[in-house]
Amino acid sequence: MGKGKILFVSQEIMPFSDESELSIMGRSLPSKMQEMGRETRVFMPRFGSISERRHQLHEVIRLSGMNLIVNNCDRQLIIKVGSIPQARLQVYFIDNEDYFGSCKTATLPDGTLPENSDERLLFFGRGTLEAVRKLAWQPHLICFSGWFSAMIPFFLRRINKENAFFNGTKMVIMLMDDGFSGPIPGDLERKMKTDGATAKDLRLYGDTTYLGLMKSAITYSHGVIIGSPNVHPELVAYAKENKRTVLDYIEDRDEFFTRINKFYDSIIGRIDN
Repeated sequence: MGKGKILFVSQEIMPFSDESELSIMGRSLPSKMQEMGRETRVFMPRFGSISERRHQLHEVIRLSGMNLIVNNCDRQLIIKVGSIPQARLQVYFIDNEDYFGSCKTATLPDGTLPENSDERLLFFGRGTLEAVRKLAWQPHLICFSGWFSAMIPFFLRRINKENAFFNGTKMVIMLMDDGFSGPIPGDLERKMKTDGATAKDLRLYGDTTYLGLMKSAITYSHGVIIGSPNVHPELVAYAKENKRTVLDYIEDRDEFFTRINKFYDSIIGRIDN
């Protein structure tokens, strides 16, 4: 088919992020899917390391101005946009001064997490989907990568209980080599309750280590792409043991993208125009 709308949500994207497996994939995959005839939108966090002046980011007024309640507090959702002309790619950024202004990246320099990481995850996951809904752009599939996007499946289910905008949207998680040290600081379970988490949600997200968080995201996803040769083997085994549709990693990049494109078709199914 080679068609359909795909929302890409990535923790890192070059050149806004330093070069890594994750940031290279975050840039190249959406661009390649556009070349293959897909309509795409791309979202990432506006971490403090991203220079608005250097990358010529500007606020999208029609999407900004919403307030999200996190831990019973109103937090302003700001949407910014930048572009990668060489890749013909436009990238939307989820921003909030309290959560992203002082945090340069997802982790601290020593590999640990900032104290408010639980709230940052919740804000980014919900903020992304609310911005897409405000765009009035319904994706056939959401492909998310990086542990910072791991709350996307939870919020997709949560939002659909209130509004059927994402009804029929499928989810694919791309696993990378992006682990972090220790459990997520804070009280993710309690704060998820204020966002309408069910008993099943709370059981799944009870383990807030890297492996626990990613297993939860896998459980709620329709498909899994192994995006790196260095993905933690326990996550690969978990996906296969739980009978998720899995696309294994291959080194040839062009062939890998071709297989990913076909994999998306198999997850999306028939698209009625």
